[in-house]
Amino acid sequence: MSKHPAGRVEAAVRSDIEQLGDLVGVEPSLSEMAFTLAREIDAGGGDEGKLLPQLNRELRQTLAQLLEGRASDDDDDLGDLGSPD
Repeated sequence: MSKHPAGRVEAAVRSDIEQLGDLVGVEPSLSEMAFTLAREIDAGGGDEGKLLPQLNRELRQTLAQLLEGRASDDDDDLGDLGSPD
């Protein structure tokens, strides 16, 4: 598997996802999708840039889905700590 240098958007996405720590469930798949979308954005958005808005929307939605799963896990943990027994 050859490694090629990531563009600015892909590097930022990789850094953000790395900060999440261990990926579970569908998170590895969502991460790979985010990397691919970011790579396409860095490459100029295809079709003379016409796909850039769509790629940006998809990347935002993919990252939001990754974070949404994390937020519900955090809420559950806080809920356990906050409930009186």
